[in-house]
Amino acid sequence: MNIDHLCQVDELVVDGEHSVKDFESIPGGSAANTIYGLARLGLKTGFVGAIGADKYGKALIDDLKTAAVDTSQIRIKKAETGSTICISDKLGRRAIYVSPGANNLLSSSDIDLAYLNQAQMVHLSSFADDRQLKLQVASVKKLKDSVRVSLAPGMIYVTKGLKALAPLFKRTQVVFMNREEIERLTGIDFNAGARELVKSGCRIVVVTLGKGLAKGKAGMVTAYIRDGEKEYEVVSEKAGRKSPLETTGAGDAFAAGLLFGLLKGKRIEECGLLGNIAAGFAIKKVGARTGLPTLSQLSQEYLKRSGHRL
Repeated sequence: MNIDHLCQVDELVVDGEHSVKDFESIPGGSAANTIYGLARLGLKTGFVGAIGADKYGKALIDDLKTAAVDTSQIRIKKAETGSTICISDKLGRRAIYVSPGANNLLSSSDIDLAYLNQAQMVHLSSFADDRQLKLQVASVKKLKDSVRVSLAPGMIYVTKGLKALAPLFKRTQVVFMNREEIERLTGIDFNAGARELVKSGCRIVVVTLGKGLAKGKAGMVTAYIRDGEKEYEVVSEKAGRKSPLETTGAGDAFAAGLLFGLLKGKRIEECGLLGNIAAGFAIKKVGARTGLPTLSQLSQEYLKRSGHRL
């Protein structure tokens, strides 16, 4: 759980100086964004995590409550609430720096396994400290077989390597990564990397491709999905507008849309479309949560794109 300090600049600089066009502090955190997105779509959700006893911690709690997320499992620690500095330029490039704060103090005594075992799915994202990775591994091993697990490891976990993440992958139904992350983790291109992760135990591997790969007149391939049998491409409609200036949280929104589809029993290709639609809404506004769709908005766009009711 983080407060995201968003800085928009004309260009990213190295060993230089540049002015900031816009600055804003808003609620964030990868898993928290996805849970918020699922709650916006009407699912019953809860969040397990840690905040500090400060104004930012209160802001994070209050924001989750606006989406009816159960916050009873969020613990308050004697530390500063986690925060990030997210710098993005007009080309959509980003640099994110994380100060974990209270997140690093989440411990086994804070995890109510009975609470987690009530869930249809438990969604995980990364922590900066190795102790919380071990805590996640220990926790998922104790989940009932009926509880599905999804994982968005992010670059922080990717840098720990395949061996460190293997225990999570073995229990994961769906893993979300971007192209840079999966290619760095596996050392091969994203298509082959997805096949390797399926072999490691993940049932579904989702790779988001940022601005996408050209797909002729059909649009852009913005995500690649692989399961044990087939591969799928998620194609976006041709955009008639300029690229957004700030895309923080687009991957979290994609995860929310896709997981919504999985929990509703949709086919993988339908889930990919739902993820694409949710991300499309999210990037229209600055910040990870501001543009996340309601169920009505998602349903209308799904009908328009697929010709079917949600």
